Amino acid sequence: MKMLFFLCGLVSVGFVLCISIYLFVAGIPAFKVIGISDMLFGKVWLPTASTTEPSFGILPFILTSIWGTAGAIMIGVPIGLLTAIYVAKAAPKKVATAIRTSVQLLAGIPSVVYGMIGMVVLVPLIQRTFDLTSGATLMAAIIVLAIMILPSIINVSETALSAVPAEYEEASMALGATKEETWFRVTLPAARSGVATAIVLGIGRAIGEAMAIIMVSGNVANMPGLFKSVRFMTTAIASEMSYAAVGSLHRDALFSIGLVLFLFIMLINLGLKFFIREKKEET
Repeated sequence: MKMLFFLCGLVSVGFVLCISIYLFVAGIPAFKVIGISDMLFGKVWLPTASTTEPSFGILPFILTSIWGTAGAIMIGVPIGLLTAIYVAKAAPKKVATAIRTSVQLLAGIPSVVYGMIGMVVLVPLIQRTFDLTSGATLMAAIIVLAIMILPSIINVSETALSAVPAEYEEASMALGATKEETWFRVTLPAARSGVATAIVLGIGRAIGEAMAIIMVSGNVANMPGLFKSVRFMTTAIASEMSYAAVGSLHRDALFSIGLVLFLFIMLINLGLKFFIREKKEET
């Protein structure tokens, strides 16, 4: 059994290495031809231009992905974390069961359904509320992403909070702390690693989503603005890979976008792990 478990772990690591190597091999050629600075800091994306020289600037995609993910996290993390605390510590048993069931159902909804509901309900609402020509904007994408990351944050955070030994809370309340003070100043710090994992999963879901975002963001290669139609890195790959010719610079540039996305997620994971390690050393 030990050998079986070892082989399963080895296969998982092997898949990650193969994906990483393939992304680097497929993504580097476009950087060599276009230039790293021209591609990363270019503001114009016209890979199929015929009357002018094609442009492969992906800065709008990078900034849009950053702002969209940050906005979703700013909305989703507080709501998800507070919900997890309520379900794990304060809610009556029947209410907690109902919320868990609802969250599980929310997690099982396909992303295209989120996008369809956002396109039919949210986009027109934003258009009417802010008197815009189109409601397919970065704001719509942020709201949809915030809703989509809630199940991951709530489920993982609740599990981490429930795993904190009861002795911690009993000792805190024995010293005169209220239940609320204990939850936020004892239980939550003790479950820090699990909560960080929940945030990482939420970030991964937000930055890796494509289908729902195509339907509500407008899918236009603009510099990011809250009420502007935008295009994320994932949507750029999903919307153009089907017609990018094999072996063309356009297709290589799309793989380069995937490489940038991969590195971006890796940096976020490393940053959160470093933050958790620093906090553990302080305590």
